Amino acid sequence: MPSGPSTAARTPFVLLVVVLLGGGLISLLLLNSALNQGSFKLSELKRKTTELTDEQQALQRDVDNRSAPGALERRARELGMVPGGSPAFLDPDGTVRGVPGEATALPSPAPSPMEIRKPVLPSPTASPAPATAPAPAPTTGPTTEPSPPSAKPTPTTPGR
Repeated sequence: MPSGPSTAARTPFVLLVVVLLGGGLISLLLLNSALNQGSFKLSELKRKTTELTDEQQALQRDVDNRSAPGALERRARELGMVPGGSPAFLDPDGTVRGVPGEATALPSPAPSPMEIRKPVLPSPTASPAPATAPAPAPTTGPTTEPSPPSAKPTPTTPGR
């Protein structure tokens, strides 16, 4: 029997199998490339998220530091603000409760570098400060009073 006719019948089948296998391999290669590209994009987005989270936390710390009562008081004093005295209220009928007055700054001595001061805020029940402050008593020498053990030192940053 001649071998020609049976070989010719197998050629289209072999070509079909080769084309299907080649197409499958190419499609797997494209799918793998797309997955790798998505993976690279995911890692880039995770890195950017980490950076933005760090930046947000740094900004929140900055806001918290600037919102602290001591920092607010210091910046208010730098702007020339002074603590107010006791408030006066205006009733709906037009009468004034309390004694209105101008807020005056209490003279404060220049702190020494070793001195630790606690801010003194007026109490809500205190009367308004007098217009003239009494003169401090003269001292004969330098005196240092130790701070109580329960007092925490307040950090100061000169020049800000």
